[in-house]
Amino acid sequence: MSTLERWPRGSLLAGLAESTVQALLRLGPEQSMPAGGVLMREGSDESHVVVIRRGVAKVSAGRSLISIRAAGDLVGEMAALDGSPRCATITMAVPGSVVMIPARRFTQFLGGHPEVALALAGMVADRLRWSNRRQADYTVYPIRVRVARILTELTEQHGRPLGHGALELSVRITQPELAALCGAAEGSVHKALRELRDAHLVSTRYGRITVWDPHRLRAAART
Repeated sequence: MSTLERWPRGSLLAGLAESTVQALLRLGPEQSMPAGGVLMREGSDESHVVVIRRGVAKVSAGRSLISIRAAGDLVGEMAALDGSPRCATITMAVPGSVVMIPARRFTQFLGGHPEVALALAGMVADRLRWSNRRQADYTVYPIRVRVARILTELTEQHGRPLGHGALELSVRITQPELAALCGAAEGSVHKALRELRDAHLVSTRYGRITVWDPHRLRAAART
């Protein structure tokens, strides 16, 4: 990504000065990664951090998808900071490139760049807030609303414009993965998707999800 391009809104790098971003990216080698390439494995003792420069990655614990990360995001920070084993497996969902940074170089960089340490703390807080919100959703909202909320968030963050306001999710999501994100049984998610399709809000095909009317879907997510 050239220095003239902007990092996606909400990513860690988007909140940093360009000079700081470039200094961070120089801490490790950039590597091309194929779809399916594993950035880190759950339970591993490795402690490097990874900055995603291009592409999208899936974060999973066990067999359950728990989140999605994209360009400008940093992953693996917990193991680098406290030496704990990896708590998730992160796999590239599409081809892309990443910068691998050794833990020691990363922590030394944080010591000399307090603005990055502050941004990192904010990123961790945002992810914890998102996780807490999902847990609350599981007990408060019916399945259809939970599915609408997840699809709204995913397409707002990772949607590709198709024209006339429609958005296609840029990463393939299977129904079992969507069920894991919603904290629901796969059959219940299948029924919720059918209801959203019948309402002409979304369509699904071979893991591709298209939101035809984001405004109405957002309204359904608040019902």
